[in-house]
Amino acid sequence: MNTGELYALYLQHPSVQTDTRKLKPGDIFFALKGDNFNGNQFAKLAIESGAAIAVIDEAAYQIPGKTVLVPDVLASLQQLALEHRIHFNNRSVPFLAITGSNGKTTTKELIHAVLSTTFKTYTTEGNLNNHIGVPLTLLKIRPDADIAVIEMGANHQQEIAGYCKYALPTHGLITNCGKAHLEGFGGVEGVRKGKGELFDHLRAHHGTAFVMWDDVHLQQMSKGIQQVKSYGTVAGADITGSIIKSDPFLEIGITKGASILKISTQLVGDYNLPNVLAAVAVGKFFNIEDEKIRQAIEAYHPSNSRSQLIVQGSNKIILDAYNANPSSMKLAIENFARMQATDKVLLLGAMAELGEESETEHKALVTLIQKYKWTEVVLVGKGFDNTLHSYHRFPDAAAAAEWLSEKQFSGTHFLVKGSRSMQMEKVLGAIK
Repeated sequence: MNTGELYALYLQHPSVQTDTRKLKPGDIFFALKGDNFNGNQFAKLAIESGAAIAVIDEAAYQIPGKTVLVPDVLASLQQLALEHRIHFNNRSVPFLAITGSNGKTTTKELIHAVLSTTFKTYTTEGNLNNHIGVPLTLLKIRPDADIAVIEMGANHQQEIAGYCKYALPTHGLITNCGKAHLEGFGGVEGVRKGKGELFDHLRAHHGTAFVMWDDVHLQQMSKGIQQVKSYGTVAGADITGSIIKSDPFLEIGITKGASILKISTQLVGDYNLPNVLAAVAVGKFFNIEDEKIRQAIEAYHPSNSRSQLIVQGSNKIILDAYNANPSSMKLAIENFARMQATDKVLLLGAMAELGEESETEHKALVTLIQKYKWTEVVLVGKGFDNTLHSYHRFPDAAAAAEWLSEKQFSGTHFLVKGSRSMQMEKVLGAIK
């Protein structure tokens, strides 16, 4: 079956699923493969669970009239996404792609909130931003879309370029290029090259880039793009803003490009300033009223362990444990150090995917921690094994939680941060 024929089936059953546990009657099931699973084996279960059709790539699992055999299920999913994406060109629907080392999900959510005040806006759910999540996101966009916002994650070069081939972004934003996924990218220069693939696509296809103007690397990377809209704190940017306060919630003022005196966010951390300014810049570009922009940003409440402030008893917890890398760790720790609080406890999980730089970066993190005064410091995970310090050290979050439950803190501020694999949110139950 070719892509056109598969798309005709999709139009009859416009809901795609790759997990039988989430399957709804009438869905099309794509039997993806992984290192430890073979989705073809679940084709029969998918059909029995109500799937309209199952797309497979192994003939042994065919069910007459119920399966579609293709050479490669993942490739077919991506090609189907491209076919669907092309249909929006007829109405010139903007597709805004967002990538970066830190802050891309928060930026995506803020931009979605702003755009949704005026347009029918579809966006990536959660962090479905990889080679499977991006096509699934595209296939969830309905014909009534005015704008789509697509988050793109990557841990190696040519990944973003691959997404662009079927997402076909018309607009793009790179939040930053920090020390994330160094193992896959091969260093910071590799990160810039990999994330810059989004700007390469926009340059080649006469697109529009939103650029954080404080970052000279992003400025250079955006050269040659047909239309550039800038934001930041420096005078040359189209949209500028500054921090009014950030203890605990970030409050900013727009100083150029919009008549918004103050935006009082529900975000913890002054490192969220660029994310908020990005949302303002995108809103202004699409002619959204200033007051709607302000209201949308102020109404946004972070979730999923990103820049959240949680109050438990007399304790306050900054939960930013969805992910961590050297760049985001530094920003979070320095922000926490500036907060006005008497008792502060750091609960930090090790950073993943740093490759040969792991030991160096974890040592640098300990050196940074030592610059400030803390009530307690708890370091979790193997990444800290070769660091010299006098802090508490635990192999995992469960062990750290056990220690916490015995301490019975009160009136204390906590910063909880670590890579996703460390699951640092598990310590929350031990803080009363």
